[in-house]
Amino acid sequence: MAEAGALSPLPGRDGCPADDAVKRYEQNVKLSGIKRDIEELCEAVPQLVSVFKIKDKIGEGTFSSVYLATAQLQAGHEEKIALKHLIPTSHPVRIAAELQCLTVAGGQDNVMGVKYCFRNDDHVVIAMPYLEHESFLDILNSLSFQEVREYMFNLFIALKRIHQFGIVHRDVKPSNFLYNRRLKKYALVDFGLAQGTHDTKIELLKFVQAEARQDGCSRNKCHGVIGHKGSLSRPAPKNLDQQCTTRTSVKRSYTNAQIHAKPGRDGKEGSVGLSVQRSVFGERNFNIHSSISHESPAEKCIKPSKTVDVISRKLAVKKTAVSAKALNSVTRKATSSCLTVLTCDCFGTDRVCSICLSRRQQVAPRAGTPGFRAPEVLTKCPDQTTAIDMWSAGVIFLSLLSGRYPFYKASDDLTALAQIMTIRGSRETIQAAKAFGKSVLCSKEVPAQDLRKLCERLRGLDSWTPRLAVDPPGHTSGGPASENTDPQASLGQASAAQRSEGSLSGGANAGCPRVITANTEGWDTVPDVTYDLLDRLLDLNPASRITAEAALLHPFFRDMSS
Repeated sequence: MAEAGALSPLPGRDGCPADDAVKRYEQNVKLSGIKRDIEELCEAVPQLVSVFKIKDKIGEGTFSSVYLATAQLQAGHEEKIALKHLIPTSHPVRIAAELQCLTVAGGQDNVMGVKYCFRNDDHVVIAMPYLEHESFLDILNSLSFQEVREYMFNLFIALKRIHQFGIVHRDVKPSNFLYNRRLKKYALVDFGLAQGTHDTKIELLKFVQAEARQDGCSRNKCHGVIGHKGSLSRPAPKNLDQQCTTRTSVKRSYTNAQIHAKPGRDGKEGSVGLSVQRSVFGERNFNIHSSISHESPAEKCIKPSKTVDVISRKLAVKKTAVSAKALNSVTRKATSSCLTVLTCDCFGTDRVCSICLSRRQQVAPRAGTPGFRAPEVLTKCPDQTTAIDMWSAGVIFLSLLSGRYPFYKASDDLTALAQIMTIRGSRETIQAAKAFGKSVLCSKEVPAQDLRKLCERLRGLDSWTPRLAVDPPGHTSGGPASENTDPQASLGQASAAQRSEGSLSGGANAGCPRVITANTEGWDTVPDVTYDLLDRLLDLNPASRITAEAALLHPFFRDMSS
């Protein structure tokens, strides 16, 4: 009973839980887990032990884990090294491309370089210089306006560097742009999702692009959907073209579904069953099973059922002799007319109809972190350029000016696009989508917001009073969403647990509200050029979005030099 009662918060200690025993237990569990991970890494890549002393695990992502290690130099002192352990399922070409990005473009202009690389079987470890850095969330509201200028200026220096080599980073966010506030050092890291432009200077990125295009063509050609864990290179069946040609008329693609042909009684292909993997745009669709027919609409029309029977009866009444050839012609016409009248019946509902699922899947890159994806990525535009990195930089700038991080928080691409509309306007978003060949529908018109008023309201520049850097759970603060915004599409204001960066070293006060006095230095006289740059970074049209080179020449950085 005593232990259960100790879990409740006790008054008089800033409202934080007072059970130190529980905290110590959680800390010990975490440390034991880190120790186990370090031991497994040393077993997987034994040559690391002879070179490094692995001290701690400092980061973990979907595709890799990062460890802090020290290397004994001949001069006698130790050098801190960051060891990035790539998951064994990573494609070898993708790993080699990341290494080439680091070696060719890295090492200068705020782009992380590489020191060593180790490989044992399918385990690869990249050793890079370690830059001690602050958590973006911890320093967000304590940065002066001049520090924000320096931060963005150095970010654009790094982006200009990689864009000159034709590298699209594709995952620009604060945790991938390390910042040492005391030393004023910066480093753009993690090129695991990088892609090349059409004129990239990174040879292996060209190969990755070619493999991805070939893979995408195969998916579109045979109307199948391949799981996201597959390798970049897949041998196509010998009779692929023949199979696709013969099946195109009777089988259409099911977005994010696998088609399994069931053998009929005579050994031929019979009915088509659907094994649903994931609903469109990644959101969970509870009605997906009930809304899917086990036969594609095209198959229903092609089967000589009611349409053919009606035509046959009419011909019989008129006593007109019709040849088999003429009947086939009528059947084909009826089939084509049936296909043309198929319309979607799930618009504005919480389900995906079989007609939408039967449409061919748009193959386009969709890497990146939710909240930082550009509109052209969210709408699956196949032609993506370095402009997507500039959009992500604009989202970072928006967080710096508003004091809110993460600014956008969505569980799927449709919600993310709706959140962008609440800031940039629905009409503007629709017009921009047309510019890059996409059609966006919105059930209601949402006006664009004034960026200065939005950021000043969120930062609380009208009253210089201490405020919570992290809203306590259950507290609803005024968010970026306008009054006319649908609550389901409004910007999520996350709780303390949601807004944390998930760092491994959570302090004793983790999860408790922290009162931080905002740094007022320079924030009372923010010039208009600030929001002009923000507006150009968040340009919905990638063709007119500002480049990194042009951003460095923007009046916002007038008295700064690289």
